[in-house]
Amino acid sequence: MLACRALHKMYRTGSGSVEAVRNVELDVAAGEFTAIVGRSGSGKSSLMAMIGGLSRPDAGSIVIDGTDIWSLDDDALARFRNEAIGYVFQFASLLPTLRAIDNVALPALLRRRADRAGIAERAASLLTSVGLGSHFDAYPSEMSAGEQRRVAIARALINTPRLLLADEPGSDLDEQSEREVMIELLRANREGGATLLLVTHNLALAAEADRVVQMSDGAMAP
Repeated sequence: MLACRALHKMYRTGSGSVEAVRNVELDVAAGEFTAIVGRSGSGKSSLMAMIGGLSRPDAGSIVIDGTDIWSLDDDALARFRNEAIGYVFQFASLLPTLRAIDNVALPALLRRRADRAGIAERAASLLTSVGLGSHFDAYPSEMSAGEQRRVAIARALINTPRLLLADEPGSDLDEQSEREVMIELLRANREGGATLLLVTHNLALAAEADRVVQMSDGAMAP
């Protein structure tokens, strides 16, 4: 499902350059749950941003389900990212002026020939599945942080992605809310069949993965 080859990412700052990712090689099989762990600044989020099609690598390639994503032009990459990748960010990143159901439906509505009635039905079903069946009309400001994160998971699943990326999805949540978020991610992986790649500092969550890989100083630890 995922093949990363010789990935490099450099950031330039006023005081010089920082090599955030160094020669990373990573393979993830279809349907697998892989956790990436490591200290802050080890390159985990930079790697995820490249895999998610948000940050171009300085060198190397990323192939997702047979598609070399960084060989695509901007429009094709945007379509692929919307259709094949679900991304749960470190913060919920919901649009504050949209209701929960509209936030969930938005990625599907951006696709061509959108079936609005079908999308609304799927968005409602996803919100119900994450325990928010009574929150369709709630705005982000009317929901707790944990509820917002579950909306974000439903949004990430609306297009039935083949690859689900979760970057520290429970970092700002209490233990109970973090566990609820993790349950939904596991359900998407184990019942929905999505390949799951999780970045986390929580070793207890990482222990539930099929495989754990560690990053240190921008590289995969041996």
